[in-house]
Amino acid sequence: MPALNDVLAALDALWPPERAEQWDAVGTVCGDPDAEVTRVLFAVDPVQEVVDEAVTLGADLLITHHPLYLRGTTTVAASTFKGRVVHTLIKNDIALHVVHTNADTADPGVSDALAGALDLRVVGPLVPDATDPEGRRGLGRICELDHPETLREFTERAAARLPATAQGIRAAGDPDRTVRRVAVSGGSGDSLFGAVRAAGVDAFLTADLRHHPSSEAREHSDIALVDAAHWATEWPWTEQAAAQLDEISDRHGWGLRTHVTPPVTGPWTAHAA
Repeated sequence: MPALNDVLAALDALWPPERAEQWDAVGTVCGDPDAEVTRVLFAVDPVQEVVDEAVTLGADLLITHHPLYLRGTTTVAASTFKGRVVHTLIKNDIALHVVHTNADTADPGVSDALAGALDLRVVGPLVPDATDPEGRRGLGRICELDHPETLREFTERAAARLPATAQGIRAAGDPDRTVRRVAVSGGSGDSLFGAVRAAGVDAFLTADLRHHPSSEAREHSDIALVDAAHWATEWPWTEQAAAQLDEISDRHGWGLRTHVTPPVTGPWTAHAA
């Protein structure tokens, strides 16, 4: 079985930490570099529910997309919920490793997994990484549908193929307009409207669309907007990432057992219409 250090080296090769945004907090939060790793759990959020699942599962390593401490801290006291997470992890010899914006722009990355869940054909990145000579890395993805659909049908596709959440899927635009070419971006995407307009797509699927930026975007152009839950647009990456680590484990003969957490860890729990 590999040591944690061996697994972390493989993770850093997949998602180099230097490719994370400067404001981000990626990497290992806790864990003994020499500890043996046999079971790995992937999740979106490092919340107590997920950590408790890691304990029940007997995981040695928890890999999450979202950071535990994005803005730093002065305490890990168990009287705080994040401190309690750290205490639970350390008491149970579970390491925590964060892969965030370095996974967003990776090839394949978060938006590739989102496109795959929607059964879309990826054409290229929405915001290319200038350091990638092959032009495959970058934020978001431009995609094409195998057959044109109405916006109504595309919204229903998203609702059927993404994990169900209390928020569901909402759309802005003529429900009968034709959708052939779409942009997707896992997580919060309303900072990308300029790139979306430049891409010449019919629709943009992302999460966390706010009123004013979305209203202004609709005034700028008739591109349809499809708003899904933040967690739902990023959860497909956990399955993709687990498969990537499985391949590395098989190649090295590590025999790792990887798991993906099923609980919805988005904050919303009910919806009324």
